[in-house]
Amino acid sequence: MIRAFDVLSLPVLRWLDPEDAHRLAVQGLRLLPPLRLRPDDPKLAVRAFGLNFPNPIGMAAGFDKNGEVPDALLRLGFGYVEIGSVTPRPQGGNPRPRLFRLERDQGIINRMGFNNDGADVVLKRLAARAHHGGIVGVNVGANKDSPDRVADYVKLIETFAPVASYFTVNISSPNTPGLRNLQQAELLDDLLAKVIDARERVRAKAGDSPVLLKIAPDLSLAELDEVVHVARSRRVDGMIVANTTLARPSSLREQAKAKEQGGLSGRPLFRLSTRMVAETYVRVEGAFPLIGVGGIDTGGAALTKIRAGASLIQLYSSLVYKGLGLVDDIKRDLTSTLLRTGRDSLSEIVGADAATITAEDWPV
Repeated sequence: MIRAFDVLSLPVLRWLDPEDAHRLAVQGLRLLPPLRLRPDDPKLAVRAFGLNFPNPIGMAAGFDKNGEVPDALLRLGFGYVEIGSVTPRPQGGNPRPRLFRLERDQGIINRMGFNNDGADVVLKRLAARAHHGGIVGVNVGANKDSPDRVADYVKLIETFAPVASYFTVNISSPNTPGLRNLQQAELLDDLLAKVIDARERVRAKAGDSPVLLKIAPDLSLAELDEVVHVARSRRVDGMIVANTTLARPSSLREQAKAKEQGGLSGRPLFRLSTRMVAETYVRVEGAFPLIGVGGIDTGGAALTKIRAGASLIQLYSSLVYKGLGLVDDIKRDLTSTLLRTGRDSLSEIVGADAATITAEDWPV
């Protein structure tokens, strides 16, 4: 059924304006009848952040910004779903157009600007589906005009702790002015101290809420050293590597669209984000797991990201070009790799190539 959905929907969605197509895709998933997929191969199961993932493939934040279709996505075969980014107050985001396809590069540029329905509306949706189970993380961000962005993150942790499987502290979107400044060591230390404190305050009533930090791929290695040091000292539960990039590789063929402001994702981000996964992995030294995201559009790309140091992976932009059947394709390729190499779990190959990757020339 998923293949049929892709065959029917992809040509139509690609013909539409990108943001209209995204809205239609979400609406289509809301109407999708319940599916019965075959259970995942047990070898694909991953335990990370104290959670048991049936498979390592997650829907990245940005697709289901408002928590409208997490259960539909889980039924389609994702091992987990990350909704958001959510801000305390509703936010319209940046003016349209703000989403652009780079067709020949299999990439996307967006400058959405944290458009979302706000915490109150999203909380009601997640509370209504809480009994369904499944791992649903909440990606949290600050309002653009907030006088105290740290307070925004704290409020969101306190608000969503009862319904979030985990939190992602998003300080790496390039589309909220000044947000990436929170990656600076002193500001990051203050933010994480207060976020972790908020998590601890609500733990008795809300249970465990793992806190992950999502970083930009544009950090220098010196900046990455500082970020990892702060993350380890504040005992975050994991990191997501990486968000969209402001860089524009010289290899891009869609040169006109590449001039649009915003973050670049999809296939052109793969080499840079994978390098950053490996660089982060060697610095973390096993203190916590990583989620690798950026340009994963085949089973081979997923495997490369895992061997670079990712325990889990996330998709989004590649689904625009490959469709939802990509999830099953990647799972099948990962299972075949484990079978062919005689391994019992993906954990046996996490980070296997990290040292090699960090010794290569820097991707440009």
